[in-house]
Amino acid sequence: MSLNENSEIRGGQGQVLDPETYRDAIGTMEQSGKRKWVFPKKPKGKYTNYRTIVAYILLSIYLIIPFIRIGGNPFLMLNVIDREFFILGQPFYPQDFFLLTLGAIVALICIILFTIAFGRIFCGWICPQTIFLESVFRKIEFAIEGDRNRQMKLDRQEWNSEKIWKRSLKWTIFFILSLIFTHFMMMTIVGYEKVFQTILEGPLAHPTNFIVIMLFTLAFYFVFAWFREQVCTLVCPYGRLQGVLIDKETINVFYDYKRGENRAKWRKGEDREDAGKGDCIDCFQCVVVCPTGIDIRDGQQLECVNCTACIDACDEVMVKVGLPKGLIRYASEKEIETRKPIRFTARMKIFVVLLVGLQLLLGFLLYSRGDLEAKFIKPAGSTFFVRNGMITNSYNYTFLNKSNDKKILTIKVISPEHGRISFTQSDKITVEKDKIAKGTITISFPENEMKLSKQNIEIGVYDLKGNLVDSYETYFEGPFRLQF
Repeated sequence: MSLNENSEIRGGQGQVLDPETYRDAIGTMEQSGKRKWVFPKKPKGKYTNYRTIVAYILLSIYLIIPFIRIGGNPFLMLNVIDREFFILGQPFYPQDFFLLTLGAIVALICIILFTIAFGRIFCGWICPQTIFLESVFRKIEFAIEGDRNRQMKLDRQEWNSEKIWKRSLKWTIFFILSLIFTHFMMMTIVGYEKVFQTILEGPLAHPTNFIVIMLFTLAFYFVFAWFREQVCTLVCPYGRLQGVLIDKETINVFYDYKRGENRAKWRKGEDREDAGKGDCIDCFQCVVVCPTGIDIRDGQQLECVNCTACIDACDEVMVKVGLPKGLIRYASEKEIETRKPIRFTARMKIFVVLLVGLQLLLGFLLYSRGDLEAKFIKPAGSTFFVRNGMITNSYNYTFLNKSNDKKILTIKVISPEHGRISFTQSDKITVEKDKIAKGTITISFPENEMKLSKQNIEIGVYDLKGNLVDSYETYFEGPFRLQF
C-alpha cells in the first residue's frame, strides 16, 4: 500500500478506518497485479549496526569455508553429483544418509523452536537472502543511486545519460558479484580445486561446469537485481510456516498500539496525553524504511522479516520529539496487551526437550560411527565346493575407509571357530583414506563342523594391532544334510 493510499484511509486522528484492508493485497503489488517497486530508505541505528556486523561475519565465513581443511578433507562440501559429503571435515557417504537425515530433522526442529520463541529472527539476521540483499546489493545501490528519494526520482526520469550510466554501473557490479558468489557456492559443492581448474582451463574444456555456473549466476542476479523482497513475500515457505507456529507469546517486531494510538501529527509543545493522542506521530518513517513495503503498525504480517529497520527509524524519531524509545520493539503480542513479561511456555519446553534429545542422539550416532565399513557378499551364482574334507565358499569384500588415515587390515573368521581364509592376493589389505578397497577371499570350514546347508557366520576385520575394526554377518553354504 503506497503512502497516498495509506493516507486516504486514515481519519482525523490518524486511525485506520478499515484495519483489515492491508490483508487484501500484498504490499509490493498494485491492485491491478502490477509489481510495486520498493524503494526503502537507508536504515541506520543500533540494530542496523548489529545486523551489519553479523552479516559481515557470516559473509566472511561463506568466503573462507571452501578453503578450510581438516585432516586434508574439506571443512564443508556437499557434492551431490559425485556423492561426496564432508561436514566438519568428516566424510559422509550414502551409507550415512540416515545421519544427514537426522541432522536435517534436528535443524528443522531448531528452526521451529526459535520461530515459536523468537518469530522470524532467522529471516532478519541470518537468512542468506537478507544478508546478500541488505548488506551487499542494497548498499551498492545506495552508493550509486543515492537514498530513497533519489532512487525514486531516477526511476521516474527518462533514460538520459545519468540514468543509463548509473543503472549500467549498478547492473554490471551486480552481475560481477553474482558471478563471484556463485563460484564460492560451487566451491562448497565440488571443491575449490575443481572450480579453479574450470577457471584456468576455460569453458571449452569444461562446458558443463561453465553452463552450470552461468545458470546459477543468472539466477543470483535475477533474485538480487529484480525479484528481491518477493522471494520472502511470495516464494519462501518459511513465512507461511510462521503463521502456524507463532502465537501471542512469540517475540516479534511489534508496534505498541496501546501506546501509539491514537496517531496524530507532531505539534511542538503540545501535551499529547491531554489531547487524547498516542505517541505515534504518523511520520511514516517505519513504512518508508521497510524493505518489504509493509506498515508494521497494521499488526503482525507474513511479509515482515524482522529486519528491525522500523525499530531504528522509529527510535530516531522518538528521540527527536522527546518521547520514549520502544514504540516499535521486540515484544510479544501478549506483552503489549497485558504489560506482563514474557514467560517460557509449556510448548517451548517440550520443543527444547525434543531438540536436546535429538541432538544427543545425533551426537551419539556420530561418535559411534565406525571408521571402516566392511561388507562380504557372495558372488552372484556362486556355490560351495568340497575338497579334502573342507567346504569352501567365495566372498567379495568391500572396505570403505571413513577415517582420515590410511588403514592396513586383515580378515579373520570370528564364528564359528576353525574357519580358514585364503586370499587371492596379500593377507594385508591397504585402504587409503576416503577410499574403497575391493577383493575376493575364500573361507573354508571342516565338513564335519557344518551341520546346516546354510549357516550364519561372522567375519571380522582387524588392524595390524589386532583390534577389531568392523564385523559383518553373512551366511555359509554347504551340502544338504538330513537331520535326525
